[in-house]
Formats: sequence, C-alpha cells, structure tokens
Amino acid sequence: MERKKAIDAHIHLDSYEEADRQALLEQAFEEGIEAVVAVSMHLDSSKTNAALAESFPGRVFPAYGYHPEQPVPSEREQDELFAWIRSRHGNGEAFAIGEVGLPYYSRTSAEAEGQPFDEAPYLDILDRFAALAAELGRPIILHAVYEDGAKACRIMERHRVKKVHFHWFKGDEATIGRMISLGYMISVTPDVAYEQEIRRLVEQYPLEQMMVETDGPWPFEGPYEGRATVPQMVHDVCAHIAAIKQLPERDTRERLLLNTREFYNL
Repeated sequence: MERKKAIDAHIHLDSYEEADRQALLEQAFEEGIEAVVAVSMHLDSSKTNAALAESFPGRVFPAYGYHPEQPVPSEREQDELFAWIRSRHGNGEAFAIGEVGLPYYSRTSAEAEGQPFDEAPYLDILDRFAALAAELGRPIILHAVYEDGAKACRIMERHRVKKVHFHWFKGDEATIGRMISLGYMISVTPDVAYEQEIRRLVEQYPLEQMMVETDGPWPFEGPYEGRATVPQMVHDVCAHIAAIKQLPERDTRERLLLNTREFYNL
C-alpha cells in the first residue's frame, strides 16, 4: 500500500509541552508527515521555533512573528523582534513571517461586551510585517478572518507581498474571489470534516492554491472530539478535500503536498 505523505502547513509546535515535542514529531514523520511549518506567537516563541528548526533540519520550517489575538507589543518590543528576524535573515536561514494578522476574535468579543477596542495599532504592526516580508522576500502567514480578510488583502497588495498564506480562513464571497485572483494560498484544518462553512470554501477555492494544516494543539470537534491534535490529522484533511472536490484522493494529496513544498521552498 502506498504511503501517504503530507506537510502540516501551520502548527504551534512550541505550544506543546516541551517534553512531548520530540516524540510528537518523530511519530508524525514516521506516519508520512514530511515537514511542519512552526508558527510563532512572539519573540520567545520565535526563538523556541528557531531552536526546533535547528534540531530537525528540513523537517521543521519556522515562521517568526507576533500573533494578533494578544495585546500589541510596545515599540521597544517590536523593534527587538524585528531586529531579531533581520538577524536570522542575515544568517541566511530559511523561515517565513508569521503568525501575524488582525485581532478579529479579540475585537468582536470586546465590542460584544460594549468595551472600546482600538484596531489601529494592530493595522500598523501588520503593515510593518508586510513591509518586512516584501523587503526580505519571505512568505507571510496570516490570521485574518471575515471582514479582517479584506483589510489584510489591502495591506498585502500595498506592499506587493508575493507569497501570502491565509491560515484557517473564513470570509465573504468578495474577499474569497479577491484572494483567488491575487494568487493567495489558504490552508484547511480538520474541521473540514464537520464545518459547512469550511466545506463550501474548499468547493470554491482552487486546489492549486490550497494547503492543509492542524493549527495544533488547537482541539477539534466532530470525529476528533477528545483527541489530541497531531500533524498526522492532515491526512484526513487531504481525503476530505478530495471527496468535496470529487477528485482522485492520490492526485489531491500529491497536489497539496506539491503546493506546500513550492510555497515554502521545502
């Protein structure tokens, strides 16, 4: 029987218990996961992922950034993070910019509670990350859903960022069409097994602009209820994408793998 192969294009590797990471990765690699893209939350997270990439060369591809669903870092903290990323670039290391984006869940939660929320600093730091990605010629990994997707697109277009990856995207028809026409990639999580919104997105989006991810250790529902999230779950995602698009599963898996290899130069 042919061995399934895939890449987990978005995982918070540093959010797993330190004692569990090596076994998690070794088991994943044993079960056909070629590599994982390890996204970061902030500078310390970025440093952890850099060390993991050094421990698993060619198998852990790191992304450095600042997750938007947390308070905006101070000017000094931003400068420190950006200087550190530039130093990695200067060393000739392989990496992406991410996870960065806009705070949809924090903003809408605050608004629902009648609390003020200033989005401007988040737009500013995303603009700065987009400029850095364009300058360094690096892929950028975005957390930007629903109406935030259009805002992120405007910023990416303004800086002419060439490689844009919207992870676990949800949004309106106009933004989806815009993303497709701009050549932006999306990645699909295991919730494609049970979320109609994600299944519709898979129907609409070209397979050639798609990847698969777990966003681990984020837990899933449906058939994954109560299970720890591991990279091997992307094998299921590939199968669901093939079924939704009514394409041969083997061809679909190969295309998704090729997309990710090419996008991240893996």
